[in-house]
Amino acid sequence: MFDPFFIKHLKSPLRHLAKAIDALGITANQLTIVGFIIGILSLPALYWHAYDLALWCVIINRLIDGLDGAVARLQGPTDLGGYLDITLDFIFYSAVVFGFALANPLDNSLAAAFLIFAFMGTGSSFLAFAIMAQKRNIERLEYGHKSLYFLGGLAEGAETIAFLVLICLLPNYFSLLAYVFGSICWLTTATRLYAGYQTLR
Repeated sequence: MFDPFFIKHLKSPLRHLAKAIDALGITANQLTIVGFIIGILSLPALYWHAYDLALWCVIINRLIDGLDGAVARLQGPTDLGGYLDITLDFIFYSAVVFGFALANPLDNSLAAAFLIFAFMGTGSSFLAFAIMAQKRNIERLEYGHKSLYFLGGLAEGAETIAFLVLICLLPNYFSLLAYVFGSICWLTTATRLYAGYQTLR
């Protein structure tokens, strides 16, 4: 929901950082992979109840995720880059949720399963529409030039980041927050299915 706002205001500072990284010869795909490795370290951190460390893994992963896109726009976006970016993002999101299930299986497992179930709805409705939009040359320019069509909703990137940060700050409330955010994800899935149906019919 807030992605267009953040993309608009972060575009300029990210571009300046991207120029410096590009000058060092670092590629966007290298950034994507490094960011994913750092992000996935949140999994063992959560298992050991190191919530502060997990929070830093989440924050650094998300910062690099924004930066790799800016570098890709300088170097030229590629299909491989878009594929890596979206695939590793979905794995990372689910890994953090799974980490909370590992941290406290008795209290968190059912809520974690519900949220990952909800992620399947948002992810599939997003990716399936992206394929069809590509065939029809449909674009959403308010999201910037991306490798995939972005079908909006209540739960997008900014909201997901806020949720991941919040559960790391308030781990004892994970189940409640997971049920609330999972419900928002299902509302997003419903609106995406409706919008996709209306657009593609």
